[in-house]
Amino acid sequence: MPLKQPESMDECVYFTQRSLEGGKGSVKVWVFKQACPKCKKSIMGKPRDKKGKALIRAKEYACPGCGYSIDKKSYEESLTANSQYKCPSCGSSGEAQIPFKRKNIEGIPTLRFQCGKCSAGIDVTKKLKEKKGKAIGEEAADEGI
Repeated sequence: MPLKQPESMDECVYFTQRSLEGGKGSVKVWVFKQACPKCKKSIMGKPRDKKGKALIRAKEYACPGCGYSIDKKSYEESLTANSQYKCPSCGSSGEAQIPFKRKNIEGIPTLRFQCGKCSAGIDVTKKLKEKKGKAIGEEAADEGI
């Protein structure tokens, strides 16, 4: 059964669409907002200021209906990340779901999906960070150039 696609960014906590490993693969990841666990009527979101603008750096999520709030980390870890991908290793397309909890892989907060065909890891890093390695200048110094 195909995953439900978001119709608007307003219904997502997180959305990204990226190409992987030099254009060999691609991934689209989205995480839907959940209903309030207390009143179950409104959808949780960032708190809003007096003008109605969302406070994007807030450390909590709030229900606009009943005023219930929960801290950002525990709310986001209770969500499910959905992905649609084309594997850079084997070229097959597929869909996957994992808990929206980033793991530190090589020092970078990363969501790692598994390819359904070849079980290769498909990594989605936070804020397009690069994996740690030697810089170009350090490599030249090591080689004695």
